[in-house]
Amino acid sequence: MKKIVVLGCTGSIGTSTLNIIREFPRKFTICGLTAHRQEKKLLKLAKEFNCSNFLLTNNNKNAIKNVIENADADIVVNGIAGSAGLKPSIYTLENGIDLALANKETIVMASTIVKNLAQKNNCAILPVDSEHSALFNLIENYGTHAIDSIILTASGGPFRNWQKSKIDIATPEDALQHPTWNMGTKITIDSASLANKGLEVIEACHLFNISPEKVHVSVHPQSLVHSLIQTKDGVLYAQISRPDMRYPLLSALTWPEYCPNSFEKLDLTALMGHKTEKNPAGDGINMQFFPARINDFPMLSLAYTALNKGGASTIAYNAANEVAVAAFLQKKIQFSGISTITQKVLHEDWSTPVHTIDDVFYYDTKARKVAEKSLINIQNGEGF
Repeated sequence: MKKIVVLGCTGSIGTSTLNIIREFPRKFTICGLTAHRQEKKLLKLAKEFNCSNFLLTNNNKNAIKNVIENADADIVVNGIAGSAGLKPSIYTLENGIDLALANKETIVMASTIVKNLAQKNNCAILPVDSEHSALFNLIENYGTHAIDSIILTASGGPFRNWQKSKIDIATPEDALQHPTWNMGTKITIDSASLANKGLEVIEACHLFNISPEKVHVSVHPQSLVHSLIQTKDGVLYAQISRPDMRYPLLSALTWPEYCPNSFEKLDLTALMGHKTEKNPAGDGINMQFFPARINDFPMLSLAYTALNKGGASTIAYNAANEVAVAAFLQKKIQFSGISTITQKVLHEDWSTPVHTIDDVFYYDTKARKVAEKSLINIQNGEGF
């Protein structure tokens, strides 16, 4: 039986993970739980899963470290959003525990450090984002030597069909209306700006050692094809499933095995509108693919800019975006201000190599200060 710690157990990733564990009580057991603020829900879950190793992280900076060190876990699911998820990833790998990683900032901010830790302590980093889980499995099956390029798919978010002039003045309420996925607030805003896809491009380059020019983005509104690889002979291979986070989570939890389950299987015949027992009316959808509108969604192109600049630039990209998204949610800036602030931060010099976790947090703090200054300039109408 595999012993699992779930960090952020009350969020969307944590909830999906616990649903899997409920389905497989003989395969998995909970040996650690954390939540940030929802104490009542945490207590209820700890009781349900008979877990005595649980802590609330709000106002307790050592809570996650203590839970991980006391867990004797086989795998930790890191479902914490934003840069706050980096240290928990470090603690997990330092303890030689496999990491099921939904926190893309871990790789965006400190890829070399966490990958070296995993290698040193003989543990695995298993991506849980649907796109990177798809790529992980495809590359595992075909081998890195066969890969020419990769294609990350994007839903396009709520503004896929909006004109740029309307996008620029969108409200937080508009941006939170994601058409496909039910996610946390910050990641939903990132999806609307395509910053989430930008972070995923950075993560893919670092996680799979692929150069930026070989990582492409295609808008796929149906969210059925989660990513593709193109092999050196020009052939495309795709991972296709329903937009359900249980698939990539189960893949990480059972790796390297493939586990039968009760999830609804994808029936391509019914999906495409042919009459079947499951689809007697013959209602169908088309799988569509469009180029990403980089000029209308500059956060995506800025991610490539950060990758190509190197050094601490991807740390700065992430920090600037977090500051800007928080300001947007508080209605301090317009939607277009997110990319304006990020662009301003990336204009600074971030070329110094990053060697330690202290370096990571130094540049993260520095970038946030530049972003806050840019935010004040916007609010004062001073421009740049």
